[in-house]
Amino acid sequence: MASVTTDNKSKTDKSKDVNPSQLDPVLPVEIKQGPVRPYLVTEPSKDLAARRSVSTLSERLYIIVLIAFTAIIRLYGLEWPNSVVFDEVHFGGFASEYINGTFFMDVHPPLAKMLYAGVASLAGFKGDFDFENIGDEFPSTTPYYQMRLFSASLGAFTVVLLYFTLRSSGVRQFVAFISALCFAIENSYVTISRYILLDAPLIFFIAAAVYSFKKYELYPQGTIKSYKTLLATGIALGFASSAKWVGLFTVAWIGLLCIWRLWFMIGDLSKPVSSTISSAISKLIFLLGVPFALYAFFFKIHFDTLVYDGSGASFFSSEFRSTLLNNMIPTDILADVGISSIVSIRHVGTSGGYLHSHPFMYETGSGQQQITLYPHIDDNNQWLVELSSNPGVTFPDFQNLTDGAIIRLLHPSTHCRLHSHDHKAPVSEQADWQTEVSCYGFTGFEGDTNDNWILEIDQASSTPGVAQQRVVALETKFRLKHMVSNCYLFSHDVKLPKWGFEQQEVSCATTGRYDLTLWYVEANENHELEVDTNSKRISYKKPGFWGKFIESHIKMWSVNKNLVETHIYESLPKDWPLLLRGISYWGNNNRVVYLLGNAIEWWAVSAFMAVFVGICAAELIAWQLGKPILQDDHVFNFHIQVVHYLLGFLVHIGPSFLMKRQMFLHHYLPAYYFGILAFGHALDIIVSFCFARKKVVGKLLIVTFFAGCLYFFNSYKPLIYGLPWTIPLCEKSQWLTGWDYHCGSFLETYEEYANETIVSKFDIENNGTEMPMATTTDLLEVDEIEEPVIIDEIVEDIPLEANEEDLVVEETSERAVEPPKKEESIDDIANKEGFSRFLDENGNEIPIEEVKRIMAEQGGALKIEEKIVEV
Repeated sequence: MASVTTDNKSKTDKSKDVNPSQLDPVLPVEIKQGPVRPYLVTEPSKDLAARRSVSTLSERLYIIVLIAFTAIIRLYGLEWPNSVVFDEVHFGGFASEYINGTFFMDVHPPLAKMLYAGVASLAGFKGDFDFENIGDEFPSTTPYYQMRLFSASLGAFTVVLLYFTLRSSGVRQFVAFISALCFAIENSYVTISRYILLDAPLIFFIAAAVYSFKKYELYPQGTIKSYKTLLATGIALGFASSAKWVGLFTVAWIGLLCIWRLWFMIGDLSKPVSSTISSAISKLIFLLGVPFALYAFFFKIHFDTLVYDGSGASFFSSEFRSTLLNNMIPTDILADVGISSIVSIRHVGTSGGYLHSHPFMYETGSGQQQITLYPHIDDNNQWLVELSSNPGVTFPDFQNLTDGAIIRLLHPSTHCRLHSHDHKAPVSEQADWQTEVSCYGFTGFEGDTNDNWILEIDQASSTPGVAQQRVVALETKFRLKHMVSNCYLFSHDVKLPKWGFEQQEVSCATTGRYDLTLWYVEANENHELEVDTNSKRISYKKPGFWGKFIESHIKMWSVNKNLVETHIYESLPKDWPLLLRGISYWGNNNRVVYLLGNAIEWWAVSAFMAVFVGICAAELIAWQLGKPILQDDHVFNFHIQVVHYLLGFLVHIGPSFLMKRQMFLHHYLPAYYFGILAFGHALDIIVSFCFARKKVVGKLLIVTFFAGCLYFFNSYKPLIYGLPWTIPLCEKSQWLTGWDYHCGSFLETYEEYANETIVSKFDIENNGTEMPMATTTDLLEVDEIEEPVIIDEIVEDIPLEANEEDLVVEETSERAVEPPKKEESIDDIANKEGFSRFLDENGNEIPIEEVKRIMAEQGGALKIEEKIVEV
């Protein structure tokens, strides 16, 4: 199946007299004859690394040109947009939290976020801007340019790493250079690396790991250089895994390649078994031990930096939060819980928080007072424990709560009791095993039998000892069984609608997960015990680093898998290789930022992967028929390297098909990177094999391919950089219906951009209530009429009268439309000559009556973007 030779002196000897730039980077596979069978020599040739390293002036010139070209592409215009773009809302905000030391919750590991925070801190950022909304303009105190420059620089370095990686896997200098140029102008990677996002650091670290491992394969086992490159691989894997969990797929890919390599080492008769064992141990240490140590180290920095309690800490247990400064978690709590104790009751199975009620009613079912789980400490979390047989009676002597006690829970602030009945649960209406839990009653009312709950202490999860005999704060886990319905007080990760303030649903369940019916007492007040100085008190045991490490990962996993809500720009993994749709990042000032791949390269990579699979299938059939295959050294290396990279592609995209959470096009980019590496070998085989005798023709073909990629990049660069574009060019560019950037956001001609000043946003308010800034997905937009002169207008406070808003226009330009002499209604303004139409996000006109209806439903508060024009 391969070129067989007893040694490789033929090429190595000739190399002494050949210009290094002309050396073939591919050497024959060495197979020797053993006592019983032939075997593959797994040690690389001593001069293989030299053949695949930078050693000539011409190659240095390639690299200089590549760096200059990439810098121009990747670092252009980073200061624009000068407002928050896409997920900068999250990751820029996290940088502020790091600087302020306020604990937050995120589903990703901390490294990339800490790097952005470090860059911002070095640039003088004080954490005084929170990146709250897409479109929020950056103040002068926020060094967003430096943060974006860091991201773009990593993106540029990734291009250089791709070049070195292809060279290390046997691609010729010129082909690696062209492949890297194509990667430099891959629209999706240019876009993703321009903003304060995790993807640029992640892909850089993955690229560093791939390059280091491919470099490691060039050195004989046990040499200093092999250990250095193996250590570099482990460090890069640690950084990648610490940026996003996707880096763990890279760890898995390299692990599979190590198993592959060890399998052939076992069959290498020139190597003793001890050498193979030594190699396996070194790989475990460098490729698993080093990454895990780095991963844990970055979490240690994360915990040591975020020392203050914040709203993000509400996802975590009270034990965890007790380690944070300024926390409100109770300490020195009365241990014994009894009748007449005022308690707060926390749910065990979720991070929803405390059993809670407030003076608002259900809009379904009984219409009685709501019961929810609330994550923050609040007076409405307090409950008075009563005996069911003597509600409202205060006993002179303290009585412990014991297993089997029948109790009622009175909500002191509203004088209602915890109650259940046959109504369906407010959200989980289709679940026959859940019924509504409400708060029912009034002052002086003693309640009824539907207020009775049987307390059952859970022996397995309660702290051994007295906590298993009677209720002890923090230590006893119990269930509350409804005496009439025989269902258990239950909660799960389901939110109530806005009328329930999106707090967590509480119901009564006859089945369901056991841990979701467990509760415990956190806060505990009892007058009889408080006057007794000998009363035992208890506090949470503060977890150490590993306890916090484990809990944070449980929460990260739980939150991540529950990100299942639909999104207007989400896409499925099966659609990614076809580039069926992109993602809208930002839109304002008649400009748009939209994530879209370079279709020329994107589709070429996808097509090549499909073709390669077909070629391999055909070769296997030919081999079964006894025909020789893979006889050429370059073809053999091509197959090996492409299989390596396509394995990386599959490892990185495969898990996406198993995930049920929201998925977007940018989740494809780590896998796509491996596809581009494989495609680089496809370009190389064109030159080295398909056109071996006419290499000039092969080079012209790949240069032509680069020209096509450059044409696409240049045509679509307005979507990358947020540049002016025209409606006709935009509409012409939408090759697929899924490329759903809104062409109505642009102007008709470039001359109109030359005449514009600033296109403002119109904030329509009602009774002082202002809507959050709209994103490109929910913004009502207004088209201009032909040949407009664009001016700035500001809509001031607008009172609502009879569901009609009067627009008062303030003149801000000498060429502005003359303000009306009197207040004008929407009908007056809409019918005025020169006033533009209301459009939805798809460019469809919205009738005036529909606008009125929408505004009435939203309380008259609606944010639109509008242009008033003069004919």
